[in-house]
Amino acid sequence: MSIFSRLADIINANLNTLLDKAEDPPKMVRLIIQEMEDELVRERSNLARFLAEKKDLLRQTERHQERLDEWQNKAELALTKGREDLARAALLEKSKQAGLLKALEREQRAVEEGMDKLAEAIGALEAKLADARARQQAMQLRERSAQSRIKVQEQVRRSESQSAIDKFDHMERKIDELEAKADLYSQSRGLDQAFAELEVDDAINKELAKLKAKMNKGGDS
Repeated sequence: MSIFSRLADIINANLNTLLDKAEDPPKMVRLIIQEMEDELVRERSNLARFLAEKKDLLRQTERHQERLDEWQNKAELALTKGREDLARAALLEKSKQAGLLKALEREQRAVEEGMDKLAEAIGALEAKLADARARQQAMQLRERSAQSRIKVQEQVRRSESQSAIDKFDHMERKIDELEAKADLYSQSRGLDQAFAELEVDDAINKELAKLKAKMNKGGDS
């Protein structure tokens, strides 16, 4: 089922209301534009038919006007020949042609009024269509802008996440360096202590040897 059913429905429709109620405004705009374009094609075809009908009525009017003039001339000719009866018959036919002319003129006026109204309606529809197309372009620009902003934000978040990871990696490297320094320091202290203990042990051994020698001398005397 189409969004609009008649030309008047389209012209009188409030696009803001339609879009506010739509779950998918861009899709609704596309449907509205499609319906307007289809309706515009139909109404332009109707206008073309009105124009063809007007031309046909003009041709008929011209023919009946010619016939009316012919019967007028025949009536005058009959009177000049003293044939009042023929003149009366010619005037009767002229009267019939006059009646047909009036009917054609009324029909022609009706067609022209219809054409004027239809042309006005088509103009209003074209304005509506231009507005809908402008809204569609604005929506497309807004959508592209939003998508671009989303991509930028995603890139920023990825960059921030990578930066945080880099910071953690840097901190881990610092900790590794500190632990390595601590291990080297511990190893260095262990060596120093071992050599210090050896030096102390050596000094004690020397002192002990001196003490033994002294005591040995005292025993000999």
